[in-house]
Amino acid sequence: MSNIAEGFERGSRKEFIQFLNIAKGSNGEVRSQLYVALDQQYLDQKTFEALREAALALSRRLSKFITYLETYPANRRTRRTGK
Repeated sequence: MSNIAEGFERGSRKEFIQFLNIAKGSNGEVRSQLYVALDQQYLDQKTFEALREAALALSRRLSKFITYLETYPANRRTRRTGK
């Protein structure tokens, strides 16, 4: 969430996409840590599956958003300024 907020505040589409990709990478790290937590028996299988599915869903949403922004007109900012 912090990476997304930081990228948005930068104001340019290119930087926003960069930080969304960083957030997507962090999501992958979380999925990896879920396997560690399962292996160490900090999570039961049902909890692991629910969290893994939520993380995968977020990864797909981030990918779709990145794709959308990559097709967004290059001369437009990601947010309005001056208001």
